[in-house]
Amino acid sequence: MPERTRPTAEEARRTAAEAWIWGHPLLADYRNLYAEAVDPADPRSAGGFGRFRHDAGPLAPAGADLVHSTARLDLRAEPWVLSVPATDRYHLLAVRDLDTVHAGFVGSGVTGREAGHHLVAGPGWTGPVPDGVSGVLRTATRLVGVLGRTHLAGPDDLPALRAVQEGYRLRPLSEFTDTAAPHPAEEPVWPVWREEETVTVEFLTLLDFLLRFFPVLDADRDLRARLAALGVDGGGEFEPAALSPELRAALEAGIADGRARLTEAAAATPRPAGLHGTRAELAADPLRRALAAHQDPYGLPDAQVWRRDPAADGPPDGSRHAYVLRFAPGQLPPARFFWSASLSGLPDGRFAENEIDRYAIGDRTPGILYDDDGGLTLYVAHRRPTDPKRAANWLPAPAGPFSVTLRLHGPDPSVLAGRWPLPRLTRDDGADG
Repeated sequence: MPERTRPTAEEARRTAAEAWIWGHPLLADYRNLYAEAVDPADPRSAGGFGRFRHDAGPLAPAGADLVHSTARLDLRAEPWVLSVPATDRYHLLAVRDLDTVHAGFVGSGVTGREAGHHLVAGPGWTGPVPDGVSGVLRTATRLVGVLGRTHLAGPDDLPALRAVQEGYRLRPLSEFTDTAAPHPAEEPVWPVWREEETVTVEFLTLLDFLLRFFPVLDADRDLRARLAALGVDGGGEFEPAALSPELRAALEAGIADGRARLTEAAAATPRPAGLHGTRAELAADPLRRALAAHQDPYGLPDAQVWRRDPAADGPPDGSRHAYVLRFAPGQLPPARFFWSASLSGLPDGRFAENEIDRYAIGDRTPGILYDDDGGLTLYVAHRRPTDPKRAANWLPAPAGPFSVTLRLHGPDPSVLAGRWPLPRLTRDDGADG
């Protein structure tokens, strides 16, 4: 390795702060990648790269209206082909780079309802696109994640849901074309995930490992050059023990600066906040990427699923009040596919168990009743309303703080442009239950 001119302590601190923000999404994703593809003992493991793990049957979260399918791909040796079946059921499979930025989508509203084969190609691949491939998704990193979401109408719908999930298929390009496979990429020594190392100078050791899978992009060239001057260049030779005490202290201070900046930004940013996007949308905004990974590493861009919290004045509390969410006439959520309001308890974010096993309510909920003027009122309370109409539109809340998330799948352009008025969750002083 050529000799590098070491930066001053001040320069190193600034670089470490920027690198912690820029690299936070990579580490957040590696945490999940390690569980899903590297550690076979983890309950989230899919059994390695190129395999789907489907949340269905006993793995399906109670009350969920979307069920996940997750997979990881290693694109170093060759591209992979993602195949989907023909289905009228809402589904969306997102391909995400190692820094959680979205590289592309397959599914309803993007590639259509027909069966198709979609090539996922890593950086530098220039081979011919084979016959039968519907489209190409090009990634910026050599390790990527695939997260599918498939609509579930209820417990009785599970067999049909599983049939669609089983139609999701991943194959190396050579298998798809029935040609000789290329020489496999060398298996790296995957660092064991240790959460505590993300807040120390060991953060840079893990970042150095991950950079081997992330070629330098133009938007990152200056930061990557400064990181390389510190020995963090993807070569796997960064050694914290070799740092001088002064340089180590500067790097640790910079990491603390970056963490403080993200904490401050997160406190000022509502959840969910529409942070996710594609490389073209997020390349110039590393803090937004870090916020997206911090708040929800599996989130989607607003253009696919628009999510907002209708509570205006902090978390509501089911032990103190009942609430209403009222959609005025002509102002029902404009979604191409469907919309729902889901509820989860705080601080754990889990669905709150309730007597009717309802954890979300929306336009596909059987038996909901619209108002006489054509509007719709949802009743959010801990106790079941005694009035039958209120009970039909009841979204059960825990006896404590909770959050409500309104999701529009395939939002209308008016929503994305900010022209649709988001209704607010308000106290229901006239609650009967």
